[in-house]
Amino acid sequence: MSSTIYDVASRAGVSIATVSRALNAPQTVHPATLQRIQEAIDALGFVPKAEASARARRIHRQIGVLAPFFMHYPSFTQRLRGVSSALLDTGFELVVYNVETPEHVRSYLHTLPITRRLDGLLIISLMLSDEEAARLVQHGLPTVLIEGSHPSLPAVEIDNVEGGEIAAEYLLTKGHRRIGFVGGDRQLPGYAIGTSALRFRGFVKTLERHGLTPILPSFTPQTASHEEARRQALDLLQQPAPPTAIFAGNDTLALGVLKAARESGMRVPEDVAVLGFDDADFADYIGLSTISQSLEESGRLAVEMLLSMISESLRTNRRIRLPLQVVERDTT
Repeated sequence: MSSTIYDVASRAGVSIATVSRALNAPQTVHPATLQRIQEAIDALGFVPKAEASARARRIHRQIGVLAPFFMHYPSFTQRLRGVSSALLDTGFELVVYNVETPEHVRSYLHTLPITRRLDGLLIISLMLSDEEAARLVQHGLPTVLIEGSHPSLPAVEIDNVEGGEIAAEYLLTKGHRRIGFVGGDRQLPGYAIGTSALRFRGFVKTLERHGLTPILPSFTPQTASHEEARRQALDLLQQPAPPTAIFAGNDTLALGVLKAARESGMRVPEDVAVLGFDDADFADYIGLSTISQSLEESGRLAVEMLLSMISESLRTNRRIRLPLQVVERDTT
């Protein structure tokens, strides 16, 4: 016999109204209470009746996108553009869920599979625990990761460590030996994937292979913003032996580096070269040299994979790894 909302309420020690709020507006429920309700739902294998019948009919025609602070980074906007373009003329509606706190991650990943009336879910740049991935698989919600990885789920991704290696090799071939780095992932919340830190790892690895070490700021960055990048770059450029090239962990950070160079009276690229990462829309307009990771293409490919899973009731853990390439413009 199927469990009911009354069973969930009884097991969690709350009212039926509280269970309903936890399912439909989890952000309004106290985290400790929400946790008890989530545990009760898992233990009982509860699926709301309306959702169970809707699943059987496949009438929602909605694709969800779960992403952290997507409004703050051009890369998320470009990925979403790829997602939106791939959904044109499919009859599917796009629903975006913005993640700002760890509680958002937990509640969405718990309730979306059973109550959000989605046909499929795209998860961008979020780290999933084994339990969270298992819940998505168990409840049969087709899910594709973008710039993320878990053995149980399909993904469209790049190798960020390789990206850092490519950046270092490129600057080395341009004749640079004093090379700085500006990043900001050290202050990212734990649920978000620190891509800049991964790029830094590959960057350092390549420099060390050539007997070099990166020039770093004398302080720990507090945010991953272009203003914080400006402060880091000013620190680098004021050192006794300043770098002749700076690799920024993404294109937004590169904007701060360019501003710092102007304020320091340094010419780009004659006095200091600047290399970004992502190939954001604005990079071409300002002549920023960068590493392209095909942002829109990642969104389009993820949707194609997801729609295939939905239409064919297919489970897969296929991985698509996109190539990276240097786009040389005016700043190097």
